[in-house]
This record gives sequence, structure tokens and C-alpha cells, in this order.
Amino acid sequence: MPSSSSSSSMFPQAGSVTVCEINRHLITAPSLSDDEAKETYGKILGTVFSPIPYQLDHPSPAAVCWHQKKDILAFVSARNQVTVGDYGEGKDPCILINDLQREVKLVQWRPNAGKTLSVACKGGICIWTASYPGNTACLRPGLTSRGTSDVRWTLVDFLRSHDNEQITALSWSPDGRYPFLTSASYESSSFTIWDVAQGVGTPIRRGLGSISLLKWSPTGDYFFAAKFDGTFYLWETNTWTSEPWSSTSGCVTGAAWDPDGRMILVAFSESLTLGSIHFATKPPSLDAHLLPVELPELNSLTNSGGIDKMAWDASGERLAVSYKDGNELYNGLIAIYDVKRATLITPSFIGFIRGPGDDIKPLTFSFHDKYKQGPLLSVCWSSGICITYPLVIRSHLSA
Repeated sequence: MPSSSSSSSMFPQAGSVTVCEINRHLITAPSLSDDEAKETYGKILGTVFSPIPYQLDHPSPAAVCWHQKKDILAFVSARNQVTVGDYGEGKDPCILINDLQREVKLVQWRPNAGKTLSVACKGGICIWTASYPGNTACLRPGLTSRGTSDVRWTLVDFLRSHDNEQITALSWSPDGRYPFLTSASYESSSFTIWDVAQGVGTPIRRGLGSISLLKWSPTGDYFFAAKFDGTFYLWETNTWTSEPWSSTSGCVTGAAWDPDGRMILVAFSESLTLGSIHFATKPPSLDAHLLPVELPELNSLTNSGGIDKMAWDASGERLAVSYKDGNELYNGLIAIYDVKRATLITPSFIGFIRGPGDDIKPLTFSFHDKYKQGPLLSVCWSSGICITYPLVIRSHLSA
């Protein structure tokens, strides 16, 4: 239960900060502190996720990503650097810096491969691997670079993009021991599929200029690619054929697959209604239909014109949505939904998360799906701090 200084409410009052969710109740406190965390979710999880501060010199929203199987968080913390916080080890966060790592846009952990991180940069993709006693990471032959980093991490490869392009989208396939890394640039008319073990990239040239987002499905059967102009494509990965879609609600600002890989939830910049694309038959069929997913609370409360960012946890139970502008009272908050999945996607509004500080907004956020007690939502706020919010679900506690 909350401590005497904390409370629960669907709307966090100005001056308060959100600490966590416990069974559909969002707990707030007067200030951000590890003591409040210990008194609320710490007693349940047996751990506290301390906030991680970062610089504010990055020109675009930072990107944040959790390791799929470990308590390790990575996010873009400055123009040319990445911060890695390993809560499992309990050590101070480390900073990844290298002269090859310029104009960082986003980070993605490699699945099923220990601690390997890909970083989208100007001119290519940096591949970092954790080093520890008995397992010193090896650089690809011929790779030379200058710069400094924490001794716990080594830059083992740099996958060079065509014509020094700025990489703006990354997604790993979920394939077991030998996943492929897919990248794209808004400067290119194709996306590239990398055989990371060989350091070789194969361009897929289908007139796909200005790609903003890439997402493999959890089963690897499908692939989603969105463009800045509002069009997007569904690909089946058996023969790499695709089906184009167009939107009248602005460009795609977020996309997330359901746990089974049979539908994808899509957010748009000029609408507060999500779209769920359902596949009618099994892979590799691209026969699909689009259904609206209404978020009435955003329409009735925020006065916003569209969705800024969206995240859906891998279990399919929690959805986080931020929105553009909005009225002063609700500006800068994140809406949290409980999601039921059957034939249709049914979100149920839980409440809003408020970050620390005045006139701040969430730059980016992402879920960690490892905890059986419920997902963790990590948010990089414009006040220069990355905060993790456990969303504790009672049905998980009794499991």
C-alpha cells in the first residue's frame, strides 16, 4: 500500500510526481525519492529503480530501450553518447562514447545474444558488447577507432551505411541465435538487412524513401515499415513482398505488435484514435483489415490534436500514450491503459503519469517486459532524467 505521503488518483495533481501503478491505481508522491519507491513497489518487487540523470544537448527526442531478458536499460543521453544502466549489477550507469558514434538517433538490444547493443548513428551502426572477466569482446578485424568508454563495454563493429547516411530506424529480427538487423535512413530509397556476423548489408530497394520506423513481428513472419509522408507497408518475410497502406490521419508516430504477431497497433500524428491491423489468415498472407481503437479519454480531457508516441508492453496488458500539445492542465502527461485482447483490442483507461518538474514533457518511453509482477515503463523526461515506473498487476502477484 502507499505510504502516508503518497496517494493514488487517475489525475496526478500539479506539483506531484508519479511513482508506480499498483493494481490499476497510479501512486503519486510530493517528490521523487527512492524512499517513496521502497514504500510502494519496492516492498513487492524487492528492488528500486533509481532515476538516471542525463544531459540535455540532444536536438531530437532521446530513444530508450530495455534488454529483453536482463535488467539493463540503454538510452540516448546526448548528441554522441549512450547511457547504459544495469540494475541487475547495481553499479553506476556507464557512458558509451566513440569517435565513430556521431549524431545518435536510437538504440536497440540484440535479442538472445547476451549484452549486445546496436546504436544508430551518422554514417552507420555501432555495435557494442559487454566485456567482463573471462569474456573480453573482440573487435572486427580492420576496425580502428578512437575515443573512450567504460571498460565494461567494447565497440566491436561499425556497420557503415551507404554514402555516410544518417541511420534513423533500427529493428532486430527475433530469430534465435542468428537474428538479422534491419536499418533505414530518411536519406535513402531503401532499407538494409544486415548479416551482423559477416558485417554485410543487403539493400531492399522498393522505392521506400524517407523511412521513419521499422518493426519486426515477434514471430519474424511480418515486417512493418512507415514513411514520414504517412504511408506504411506490411511485408511478409518469406518472399519479401509487401502491401502499401496510406493514412489520412498524418504520419505514423508509433507501432507495436501484439504478443502473437497476428496484429499491429498503429498511432498517427493527427488522430487520437489508434488503428489495429489484423491479419485475416496465416503467414505469409498479407490479407489484413484495419479497425479503429478509440481512446475517448484523450478526446474528452486533453484537447490534443494527435498522438505523439506510443508503447505497448509485450504481454499486451499495458498501453502508454503521449499526445501533442493539449490544454494546460493535461499537457506533458502520459496516459496509461489496461488492454484486453480478444477479437478486438479494448483499452480501459487507468490514469496519467506525471514526471518531475514544471512544463516538462516525455521525450520517449519504452516497456521492460521481464517482470512477472507487471511491466516496467521507462520515460526520458525533458527535465533531463530517465525514470522507471513499475506497473504492478494484482493478477500477476497471485500467479
